[in-house]
Amino acid sequence: MYTLFLTFVLLCKSLFPLASADLDDFNPGYGHPSAYSPRAALTSTVVQQQLGPRLSRAATLSFPNSADFKNLTTRWSILTEPDIAVVVEVAEPQDVAATIKFANQFHLPFLATSGGHGSTSTLHNLQHGISIYLRRLNHVKVAPDGKTARIGGGIIVHHLVEELAAHGKTTGNGSFPSLPFGSSSSSLATTMAGCPGFLSPALGGGFGRYMGHFGLILDNIIDMTVVLADGSIVAVSKDSHSDLYWGMLGAGQNFGIVVEATFKLYDPPTDHWFFAEMQFTQDKLEAYFEIKIGIVGNGTQPKELASVYTTFFLNPEISATDPVIDLQFNYAGSEAEAAPYLRPFLLLNPTTFKKNASIHYSQTFAAAGQDIGQPLCYEGFESIILVPLGLQVYNTTANRAVYNLFKDFINENPAFNGSFVQFESYAVEGMKSVDPASTAYPHRDDNILVAFDPVYPFNPAHDSLAYEIANKARDIWHAGDAPWRKRTAYLNYAAGDETVEQLYGHESWRLEKLRALKKKYDPKGKFGFYNPIR
Repeated sequence: MYTLFLTFVLLCKSLFPLASADLDDFNPGYGHPSAYSPRAALTSTVVQQQLGPRLSRAATLSFPNSADFKNLTTRWSILTEPDIAVVVEVAEPQDVAATIKFANQFHLPFLATSGGHGSTSTLHNLQHGISIYLRRLNHVKVAPDGKTARIGGGIIVHHLVEELAAHGKTTGNGSFPSLPFGSSSSSLATTMAGCPGFLSPALGGGFGRYMGHFGLILDNIIDMTVVLADGSIVAVSKDSHSDLYWGMLGAGQNFGIVVEATFKLYDPPTDHWFFAEMQFTQDKLEAYFEIKIGIVGNGTQPKELASVYTTFFLNPEISATDPVIDLQFNYAGSEAEAAPYLRPFLLLNPTTFKKNASIHYSQTFAAAGQDIGQPLCYEGFESIILVPLGLQVYNTTANRAVYNLFKDFINENPAFNGSFVQFESYAVEGMKSVDPASTAYPHRDDNILVAFDPVYPFNPAHDSLAYEIANKARDIWHAGDAPWRKRTAYLNYAAGDETVEQLYGHESWRLEKLRALKKKYDPKGKFGFYNPIR
């Protein structure tokens, strides 16, 4: 009877839209499946008749029986995929606004998508919803003076870097796990990639090779055009909706969809990058991390040494049982300039070694196997869970304990032998030069990002074990960090089981300010499917 009644209600709305009641008055709460489900009644015909005329000519609608639907909805990790009923490929900001208003009218959940690389478990709470697909909002308009650029909300990193390079410019860009050389297709390591979206990671922080020079990605945002939960479009900057500007810089997924933003641009600090990758056997672990501690220090890594990545993963070409220690080394300068930092690692006699002695920044993704068309950027991977923790210092004893935990885990559970453990060390000088209170981003005290990342064939029976082992690793790391520090977790890597304090900051004033913004700009929790503020 309920389904028949609901069908009647929606039919009345389609026939008499001006006379019907607004179903948006029903509020299911933040990021949880709605008790009101129009699954049986909302058909492609209803969407085409009600939403289609509101969209621009260039916008398109795709449904589960459409030829391109799978390509538009397949994500990097299949584990936490939301349940999508219709994809709206928007072509201009007004399409985003119209889609949100339509979703509110029919009480449908919605989610903005650009790169599709988010893997938090909270995404799965979206059921029978609308994907607002932003990829066509991919413009880059460099100002005549070369100091700023207007960037579309759907652009991916690869295209942005190429476009800016054509103008002799750069800006901050983000990080993402990637495939190391010499690994099987199921093994993953960590570095920066060309295929994720650019704006979405920026809202959660945005780590990257230029972080030592220019800070986080979000530190370079001057203003934004944002579509709010009611479908209104607002300009957001220090001078317009300044409270929202603060919140968007670190917690933006909670407040709106960025369709365009103005970024600061810079002349590249160098035309030459040095990249090297090497692998070590586990007997070198203690010596390896002592060298890395000497380089990274307590946030003192020189800005030219842009990133020093470490990953544990199983490389069967070296050992069938012992994970390797993989190093990816990115230096903004020549091989000769990088040599003092690289030499101590080479003296450990790595098992494998490769280098690219002089490449342009735009070539660094491909050099490391992280670009479009390379394995990292394949979509529809097995289940992947990123389980992060922020640290201030490395602890070699803790890292050995995590290594042993990881080795035993993958040997006892072969389905997980594509898993990996990552240690991201960036130069942080630029990030730390920004007042922590000036943005919502809460983790400027973190110097290191680590994560234990189970990878396995899709099987819900394995999910609880995956989270259990990853959280054991987080416990070990946290116990080895500075004793006074509370746990933190990088929003863009969040697993979905973290507390609000771990994601958005432990300061009471910060959380109070964010919750007040949530109440003001999204009181019904429409933006509630990506690690929402509660």
